Amino acid sequence: DVQLVESGGGSVQTGGSLRLSCVLTGDIHNSHCMGWFRQAPGKEREGVAVRGSAGLKLYTESVEGRFSIWRDGPTDTLILDMTNLKPEDTAMYYCAARAPRNCRPDTWNWQSYQYWAQGTQVTVS
Repeated sequence: DVQLVESGGGSVQTGGSLRLSCVLTGDIHNSHCMGWFRQAPGKEREGVAVRGSAGLKLYTESVEGRFSIWRDGPTDTLILDMTNLKPEDTAMYYCAARAPRNCRPDTWNWQSYQYWAQGTQVTVS
């Protein structure tokens, strides 16, 4: 059974940093594209960062250079490090996964992702 359990998030001031974590169960990191999405009030869910096969890491333009996605092997945890946070980063953040491990095409199509964590709120003021 595939399960994604998130932690992290919270409230920070502009320019601050946060780390989001997503514990993976079901040994899926070698067979699934893993990523982070977010949804602000009144807006559609959007992709933030994904991690796939052959070391592929993709970021949406608005977070390029500020966010970093990586996996902690020993704990099988997907991590999103967020720095230089801006008010426009305020949203509910979700960890997600889909098969296969190739994150292309439709990288940012959230409806193509099969598994979702419960979500965690990030607020930047």
